[in-house]
Amino acid sequence: MVSAVRLIRSAALSSVAEYAYAATAPAEARLVFLAGSCPLDADGRTVAVGDPAGQAAACVANLRQALADAGAELTDVVSTRVLVASSRQVDLVAAWEVVRDAFGDHDVPSTLMGVTVLGYDDQLVEIEAVAALVD
Repeated sequence: MVSAVRLIRSAALSSVAEYAYAATAPAEARLVFLAGSCPLDADGRTVAVGDPAGQAAACVANLRQALADAGAELTDVVSTRVLVASSRQVDLVAAWEVVRDAFGDHDVPSTLMGVTVLGYDDQLVEIEAVAALVD
């Protein structure tokens, strides 16, 4: 299935960013708003404690599952927000690299933020996403 999402790039903006600056979905698209994907296993335990990259990988896996349950996949994602409970840029970058690599060429507009704390014990990473589907 071809994605309804169109990524928009700008020659007038910096090419340093590792994502498209904007994305659109057609008017007939059904939007899928995903809860923040957390690094939890099936029993609700936080995985990869102390490891931002490991937690980002678990978040991506859980995000893929939530998308699949909605009839979507990563190429249907319109935008993401990646939250990392750290004030260290190296931790943000470690989490971001996992997310960036998972999305590959479908480099949707994204926001990467360092936050004070997240909702689960030992949680360092959470990924929010919006997807668009044309039925």
